[in-house]
Amino acid sequence: MQCSWKAVLLLALASIAIQYTAIRTFTAKSFHSCPIPNPVNCSLSQDTDAADRLCDESPTFSYNLSRKTHVLILATTRSGSSFVGQLFNQHFDVFYLFEPLYHVQYTLIPKLTQSKSTTDRRVMLGASRDLLRSLYDCDLYFLENYIKPQPVNHTTDRLFRRGASKALCSPPVCESLGAVDLHLEEGDCVKKCGTLNLTLATESCREHGHVAIKTVRVPEVSDLRALVEDPRLNLKVIQLVRDPRGILASRSETFRDTYRLWRIWDGTGRKPYNLDVTQLTTVCEDFWNSVSTGLNRPPWLKGKYMLVRYEDLARNPMKKTEEIYDFLGIPMDSNVERWIQNNTRGDRSSSKHKYGTVRNSAATAEKWRFRLSYEIVAFTQHACQQVLAQLGYKMASSEEELKNLSISLVEERDFLPFS
Repeated sequence: MQCSWKAVLLLALASIAIQYTAIRTFTAKSFHSCPIPNPVNCSLSQDTDAADRLCDESPTFSYNLSRKTHVLILATTRSGSSFVGQLFNQHFDVFYLFEPLYHVQYTLIPKLTQSKSTTDRRVMLGASRDLLRSLYDCDLYFLENYIKPQPVNHTTDRLFRRGASKALCSPPVCESLGAVDLHLEEGDCVKKCGTLNLTLATESCREHGHVAIKTVRVPEVSDLRALVEDPRLNLKVIQLVRDPRGILASRSETFRDTYRLWRIWDGTGRKPYNLDVTQLTTVCEDFWNSVSTGLNRPPWLKGKYMLVRYEDLARNPMKKTEEIYDFLGIPMDSNVERWIQNNTRGDRSSSKHKYGTVRNSAATAEKWRFRLSYEIVAFTQHACQQVLAQLGYKMASSEEELKNLSISLVEERDFLPFS
């Protein structure tokens, strides 16, 4: 039995459309794939609506045959994302990557951090989605388009924060390690493992059951719609938020030059006339837009989105981590539990790096109350009042209330996953 030329043409066009979508996820429109029919379903009597009927009557074809869970930690700088990333990095069956989109930003748009251009944002997001899609498919070679200088023979020593990924610092990717090197510090990993072989990294990725990626370079969950709806992925988004007052305090302490004017205001009590308030308001606007999308529960996010407040995780890390893994449908292993026990009870001095994760997590979440002056806190509360209310963060009405830790500034909220 043979297919009519019209049916063959329609099927060829459908195949081209599927391949095109695999390459470009730039558009945020929903992607719908149609299964390729068996030739026995074609007949000379089929009309031009045959392909449409096949799509309506057949189940959606899944490219993710292994049903790996692909996890994206969506966050902003100094919101606790490195800590959350470790909750996946420590899992024996999760291949974790720390900020691979760094390479996209600093290759395509080196001055993006100073740019407010809509065009820059679109370029960055389009390239980022393409890279994420490839990485979730364990195609680490795609990174070579953005690593400078370009890797030679698929090896490089320029992968950003390679040492923050346990999988990239373990056999078979790092073959020089012995039994005593199982728990390397980030800097020691780079020294002992040498250059990164992307072929070995790709093989390691494929051997893991799941892939998790952390990024602070995607502003809103709606920017990920094309990936969330891609039937070849099983993508779930963990959106991490933090009290904007805490984010501002942490950034001022960590990025001292960039936030110099905020520090001057904090130290002198006088607000500089040329203060860049967008360093604060952009965070609040992105939070508001992204969280509003998530909490409105659009159909395309069903079963794909979970909102996590850093403060809730810091106060009860084990319970919240169990909730996260339950949402993802991944069993939480003993490595993760042990890491939580060892890394949420220390003091700040035990962390060797500005992105370190060893600390008293509950105390760290509250430290901003002593780092910022009340004038800056009041300014932040006014500028971000919408998102503070949305996320359940209370206003401090006075200096005394701000410094009194017996008064909680975090409402009890239960942000249930959208399932």
